[in-house]
Amino acid sequence: MPLSVNACAEPLVRQLIDNASQLRVEVSQQDNGCTVVDAGIDAQGGLEAGVLIARICMADLGSVKLSTRSRFKRWPWHVEVTTSQPVTSCLASQYAGWGLDIKGENKFFALGSGPARALALKELLFKDLNYKDSAQSTCLVLETDKFPPEELAQKITHDCNVDNENLTLILTPTGSLAGVVQISARVVEVALHKTHELDFPLDNVVDGAGITPLPPPSKDSLQAMGRTNDTILFGGDVHLFVNGPDDDAQDLANRLPSSASRDYGKPFSEVFKEYDYDFFKVDPMLFSPARVSVTALQSGNTFVAGELNEALLERSFFGE
Repeated sequence: MPLSVNACAEPLVRQLIDNASQLRVEVSQQDNGCTVVDAGIDAQGGLEAGVLIARICMADLGSVKLSTRSRFKRWPWHVEVTTSQPVTSCLASQYAGWGLDIKGENKFFALGSGPARALALKELLFKDLNYKDSAQSTCLVLETDKFPPEELAQKITHDCNVDNENLTLILTPTGSLAGVVQISARVVEVALHKTHELDFPLDNVVDGAGITPLPPPSKDSLQAMGRTNDTILFGGDVHLFVNGPDDDAQDLANRLPSSASRDYGKPFSEVFKEYDYDFFKVDPMLFSPARVSVTALQSGNTFVAGELNEALLERSFFGE
């Protein structure tokens, strides 16, 4: 019987709500009964809230922790991620693939991440994953600096076939403390998403681990978006363990790193500006870790490609 990402995440959602004051998040209810957790708009939020929210995004099918490493001279703090259910946790739950758009007077847009995606099945990705969940309660994490209108909750509960009272929305602005943690914790997910785009069989991905620097938060939305991308593009380091022949593992390793993209070589904010702030003009193959290791489990051989780029990370984090 397949794992239910919603059932796995539910205890962590309750933990976030029950420990709101300790985690510096604020919990409220919309008139329609939907629960809203503010983790960085009016509430301060924080790093520990970000770790918990990242685990919720992954449906608690992996570990997320903050650690110190000496990989970069001036930036010791990192986010470490491991998962023994990489495809389910990263692609069926964590990936921010559900675009939610409200038109009219209460205009609102955000990308949704987390277990509710596996109920709504609004993305073509789920056909390839051959995965769907069934649950009576659910949660969605929104990367936003605005409180959503009630119409959004109505749309989500309709698409997920759950009652309003059984929906929790968690709000994490990109440049908030919680936001930079939960976005950095996508380091393995970014690798898995590109693995899928490269047509490598997802069934052959057995395990995954990754580490990336924890970027500094920023109130400037463009700078925040740049830093949260750059941490993975220039500092992300992912190790995948796969089934299949050595040639396939080596080919995957060679094609996965961000340096394989035509748009590699500048902080993301500069690339974005050059494309007139049109996200869809950016090469989608850019979004991947700086360095990738792929171990072929049958042979035990490991193939490594890409490299960490401290100079570009410094330009992004310190403006140098």
